[in-house]
This record gives sequence, structure tokens and C-alpha cells, in this order.
Amino acid sequence: MKKTCGFTLMEMLIALVILALLASQAYPAFHKQVIRARRQEAQSALLRLMQQEERYYTQANTYIEFSSSSTGEQQRQFKWWSGESKSTSGYEIEAKSCEGEQISQCVRLIATPGTTNVDRTFHDTDCEQLTLTSAGLRLASGPADRCWP
Repeated sequence: MKKTCGFTLMEMLIALVILALLASQAYPAFHKQVIRARRQEAQSALLRLMQQEERYYTQANTYIEFSSSSTGEQQRQFKWWSGESKSTSGYEIEAKSCEGEQISQCVRLIATPGTTNVDRTFHDTDCEQLTLTSAGLRLASGPADRCWP
């Protein structure tokens, strides 16, 4: 009697069902990690930009506003995206004066996820916009409690 090696159709279907169940459990966790990594990338960019703003302040005695549409030579020295390139970044960053204050007194850096100038498919529904001010405030506009470390 000859023994055949191989799998039956039923064994293959069971293996595929198990694989599908494992994938359905792993994908949401992977997606959360991607969002968390991009959020940390934006936080690092905000901290770097705030250091750059402080250096500018020591030279000019004022902070400087900038955005993706800035055209001034000094404003263009500030990187308005969070990642390695504009198209792959999750957040667009802009600098404005703090509410109720002049730009010479306080600056706030705002990182907005998934705009038309960066990866528009990226969304951070937990934290949404991240804000860092020259007074040291770290804020988020989303419903999550801990968006900053």
C-alpha cells in the first residue's frame, strides 16, 4: 500500500481559517503602533522646532511664525512637516502666536495630522492636533488622556 504525502482540502481550509483569525487580531494592534510611532515622530519634530524657535528668539528677540505656505527666507528655514519627506509625513506643522499674546512673547507649534500637504490618509483620532508652546504647555485636541509622554 502506497502512502501519499500532502494535505487534504479540509486541512488547507482549516489552516486558512486559523491564519485569517490571527491576522484579524494582529492588524488592529499593528495599526495602533503605526499611529503611535507617527505621533512620536511629530512630538520629536515639535521639540526640535521649539529649540530652533528659541535659538531664533535669542538672536531676534522675537519668535517667528511659519507654515507650509511661508515664503520668507527666515521662515523657510523651519521644516513644516514631521517626517523625512513632505509626502510621507503624518503631520503638518505651523507656528503661530499664543492666543491673546504677540509673537514676540509666546509661540505655539501646532501639528495637524493628515492634511493635503502631507500624507492625507493618516488620521490620529485619539490625539488629533498636537500643540507645544514656548511656555512649555503640551496639549492635544483629541479625546485621549495621554498624548504626550
